[in-house]
Amino acid sequence: MNELFSTDSSIVAGTLFLLLLLSVATWSIGLFKLWRQKQDKKRNRVFMDDFWAARDWLTAAEVAGRGEGDVARLAQAGFAELKALGADRQDLMHTGAPQEVLERQLRQQVQNIQRHHERGLAELATIGSTAPFVGLFGTVWGIMHALQNIGQSGSASLDVVAGPIGEALVATAIGIATALPAVLAYNYFLRHLRLRVTELENFALDFMRLALKHNFKG
Repeated sequence: MNELFSTDSSIVAGTLFLLLLLSVATWSIGLFKLWRQKQDKKRNRVFMDDFWAARDWLTAAEVAGRGEGDVARLAQAGFAELKALGADRQDLMHTGAPQEVLERQLRQQVQNIQRHHERGLAELATIGSTAPFVGLFGTVWGIMHALQNIGQSGSASLDVVAGPIGEALVATAIGIATALPAVLAYNYFLRHLRLRVTELENFALDFMRLALKHNFKG
């Protein structure tokens, strides 16, 4: 590690240090989201099993009240809206047909959950797209610095040129090595998020069907 930063140019050393920070940020975000993803899958699976095993609509509401996870939050929002409709609240938020009001609430809740799980994706995308250019900047600056030193020394032999330029090219390699995990993690979590949203939308449709069957009573 000390040899990696043992360059004559402070700009190149700063570039390498920045790439190191970006790499740490990528792995931190990725590991944290993997941990959260595992927890969410477990909670959603437990809730779905309990919800669909409920004997009636009232029991399903009780299951939703004590449930955890994204699907449970969606069900809680749905039952809360059904209670508001049953109370005949007269305000703009609850104006319209019960089916339209409930559908709007469920759709908004799905969007809120989606925005919640999008946290960290922008950072991964930014690191994946900018890290190679940061490394390239370090390489260009390192080559310029090396050529200046070679010009001052008055020698252009291969052994004199190869060393400094080879050290400068390390910045590009590290930039690519930093960007690759970020891009892979971004694509993986984005695909998983789309699957999660599809699961929520399917549950919302089933919830609407059950609410319609029970005359929108929660």
